[in-house]
Amino acid sequence: MANTIPAISLNDGNTIPQLGFGVFQVEPRDTAQAVAKALEVGYRHIDTAEMYGNEAEVGQAIRDSGLDRSEVFVTSKLSNAAHRPDDARRAFDATLAALGMDYIDLFLIHWPLPTLYGGDFVSTWKTLEEFQRDGRARSIGVSNFQVPHLERLADEAQVVPAVNQIEVHPYFTNDEVREYGHKHNILTEGWSPIAQGKVLDDPTITDIAEVVGRTPAQVVLRWHVQRGDIIFPKSATPARIEENFRIFDFELDDTAMERITSLDRGEAGRQGAHPDTFDWVPA
Repeated sequence: MANTIPAISLNDGNTIPQLGFGVFQVEPRDTAQAVAKALEVGYRHIDTAEMYGNEAEVGQAIRDSGLDRSEVFVTSKLSNAAHRPDDARRAFDATLAALGMDYIDLFLIHWPLPTLYGGDFVSTWKTLEEFQRDGRARSIGVSNFQVPHLERLADEAQVVPAVNQIEVHPYFTNDEVREYGHKHNILTEGWSPIAQGKVLDDPTITDIAEVVGRTPAQVVLRWHVQRGDIIFPKSATPARIEENFRIFDFELDDTAMERITSLDRGEAGRQGAHPDTFDWVPA
């Protein structure tokens, strides 16, 4: 099996590489070098966000790589401080300026923030629809949206999100949200795919890794892609960047897949904030 990253079709006709490189919690001073290494290894999908503070470094690394802009799929996300439509417009302009690009492949609402802004994320979403209509965002989506949030968009907005980026890993399979997405043609992107490293010492994972002759991280990432999710593991370590890329030249059998899926702990396995209550806004 060739080590080639599959391209998955979005509901708007665009395609997205199933494996990307994430820069969450990568310091700005380290970002350009990490992204440069990822591009050298073969990644063609970079996931950043306004709130990560490293969009400019991502853009610089892509320019310095010598790759054509069209060869790299770039995602960013709206700051929690910019949900009001005029603020969202300014923030989106700032994202394009920081990246040094005239369009972005995918732009997301980072969090629904249902306890803030009068609970109005619909007007925010309709502002993203503007960005897609004018071509500056090729695709638009959401992140950390629960089923009721998605249902509200379906009732009150025109465009179905292309993706929903949510916490997914073996300890928190987040199946209700994934299944809603599958039913409504919204692709699931899984953030924290290895549960911030917590699943890597799990006996089930290490046993499977030994059997297939792969690292625990490769086994978990392979589980994600065989389930059809899009993932973007992050690391600033060159060896790990390479390791995480090499997951398309082996397969897990049904038994291994089921063993990993059975590690789900429901809400007890959630590592990050709960989208119904998360209300952090950067100063």
